[in-house]
Amino acid sequence: MNNFSGNATQIAMRVSRRSIAVNLLLTLFKLLAGVLANSSAMISDAVHSASDVFSTFIVMISVKLAGRKADAGHEYGHERMECIASILLAVVLALTGVGIGYSGIQKIYSASYDTLEVPGVLALVAALVSIAAKEAMYWYTRAAARKIASTALMADAWHHRSDALSSIGSLLGILGARLGYPVCDPLASVVICLFILKASIDIFRNAAGQLTDRACDPETERDMRIEILLQPGVQSVDLLQTRQFANRTYVDVEISANGSLSLTDAHAIAEQVHQVIERKFPSVKHCMVHVNPYAPGDGSGPSE
Repeated sequence: MNNFSGNATQIAMRVSRRSIAVNLLLTLFKLLAGVLANSSAMISDAVHSASDVFSTFIVMISVKLAGRKADAGHEYGHERMECIASILLAVVLALTGVGIGYSGIQKIYSASYDTLEVPGVLALVAALVSIAAKEAMYWYTRAAARKIASTALMADAWHHRSDALSSIGSLLGILGARLGYPVCDPLASVVICLFILKASIDIFRNAAGQLTDRACDPETERDMRIEILLQPGVQSVDLLQTRQFANRTYVDVEISANGSLSLTDAHAIAEQVHQVIERKFPSVKHCMVHVNPYAPGDGSGPSE
């Protein structure tokens, strides 16, 4: 089943369009506030919001591509396009963070304490607005990403969260500068850089794990094993292997059943295992089941 068919694609597109609208407004507002209030931290924050617009376009393209049906050249579908998009998002995020951090360090070392400008009140207002808006967008996007199991949309949600964190850094830096420590404003840019780099690393690691056929967590595999053993006719679970294919999971199972069963009866047991795994674990795209003959006394028994 295609994970991005019908309503799921519509949800992803709707969330992405709203993200772009919010980020464009915030970028313009924060850039204006940063210039008028002489705040390098707020200008850095505006650049971060601008990068969010670009990242959301990547999400929209990846969702469209991931939603394409399987074809002769991609018989397992195109879901991994989401992982590629997440890696691109991580790279964009990291480059943005490095640029912001470099700019902050330059200002700290190139300006004397007395020449650093104190940011105005408008920069504080912009930081507060940004924190509220981006945190709200994080929860909104995160809920949609979980609903349709989208890794790229979840990466975009974390991009919103990193923007909210960077705005907190901006707020603290601006406050410090207004309290008599002007160096706090460019220093906040460096702190923002660290938040952004942390978010980019987390996104990259998650996407890379899915691209390299990472197995499900032990708890999920244990629950699958229990469900299989509960099916009538299953004597033991000889093998259970899982691999994550983007945001979907493939499962390979070997079970033992009475060796005297007919091929039809053995197939019926395998089909029941296949159906229960795909029904009770929504992320499973396909479950392949192989049946081995079980002979009492051969040393093999029900697996735990």
